[in-house]
Amino acid sequence: MQPTMLNLFMEHYQSFAGRLRRRRLPDELVNDVMQETFLRVEGMGPSDRVVHNPVGYLFRMALNVAADQRKANSRLLTGGEIDELLHIADDCLDPAWVFRSRQEIGQLEAALMELTPRQRAILVAARVEETPQADIARHFGISTRMVGKELKKALEHCGRQLDRKVTQRFGPGSGKTS
Repeated sequence: MQPTMLNLFMEHYQSFAGRLRRRRLPDELVNDVMQETFLRVEGMGPSDRVVHNPVGYLFRMALNVAADQRKANSRLLTGGEIDELLHIADDCLDPAWVFRSRQEIGQLEAALMELTPRQRAILVAARVEETPQADIARHFGISTRMVGKELKKALEHCGRQLDRKVTQRFGPGSGKTS
């Protein structure tokens, strides 16, 4: 009987961890990588696919997890960067700015309520939830062109109500203010 990938991973667990440490990964990262790799191997289940070098395959999986975690960790802010951002935010919060911002939010809420329910839903989906227009079109059973038209109408209306120029970001005429 051939060992399962999970059994093989557990058999080589210490060896994999040691090889990761020799690549100068911190112990904390090695532990996280090994746990994540274990979860991935456990979730694999039986496969019809033939792996010619299962031990190498499993170690490559651990290396890929390590690369993913390093990449994710590189996007995190340091404590100093967070403090700096908090102090910048504190400097910006003068009472007049807060008052104007709250007024503008009220104007935007009023403008949104003046839109048709479909225009409002399209605007929120496209700009807040960043849903692709093709997905919005499928949801409403309309063409992507119609989604674009409804979105443009909604943005122009909100722009007028807030006394703002609306710049088209895509499609024909992009970059022009309306």
